[in-house]
Amino acid sequence: MGKSKKYYAVWAGHRPGVYDSWQTCQMQIKNFPGAKYKSFKTEAEAEEALSEPYKKHIGNSTKKKQSNSGSHKGIIKQSVSVDAACSGNPGIMEYRGVHTGTKEEIFYQGPYKDGTNNIGEFLALVHALALFKKLNNNTIIYTDSRTAMAWVKNKKVKTTLKKNARNAVLFDLMDRAIKWLNENTYTNTILKWDTKNWGEIPADFGRK
Repeated sequence: MGKSKKYYAVWAGHRPGVYDSWQTCQMQIKNFPGAKYKSFKTEAEAEEALSEPYKKHIGNSTKKKQSNSGSHKGIIKQSVSVDAACSGNPGIMEYRGVHTGTKEEIFYQGPYKDGTNNIGEFLALVHALALFKKLNNNTIIYTDSRTAMAWVKNKKVKTTLKKNARNAVLFDLMDRAIKWLNENTYTNTILKWDTKNWGEIPADFGRK
């Protein structure tokens, strides 16, 4: 059963993205003029394909695509990576987003006083989502923080950090981030960076 499972990349539809069943894919393309979609054998292939022009995949076999991307969920270079750095815990915190393939910096925020790494990685992720929502861009986003992914998914920040005069701005940013998540939807796929196999995420500040 698992071997026959397919993943569907939808470039043009009611809500572009990657879907893990034909039924959910159909919901996005039904009654949508000029719908663009294609099936792939793995989720990684579908996600990578979605970050590229649809025309590139017309007539291409999934086998050929797999040979280009690697067999073990290879890095999707046409994506954005986010990360944060914190000197101390709490301490001086900053975060940024970079192009995964080129490491070109796309945005940077900080430094903030009395912050934590978890908060920085959460804010970086929401910053990227909000930016791409404004640009109508469904670029894939990598983070190496499961905590940040969980906070975004649950739309709730679970931090033990105490609010004070020095970090009040961070608490304001967190409140605004949660408000944004509750009031907006996004089409970007968030992926966990595989630090064990790939090394440090491209957005890493290199201070470990």
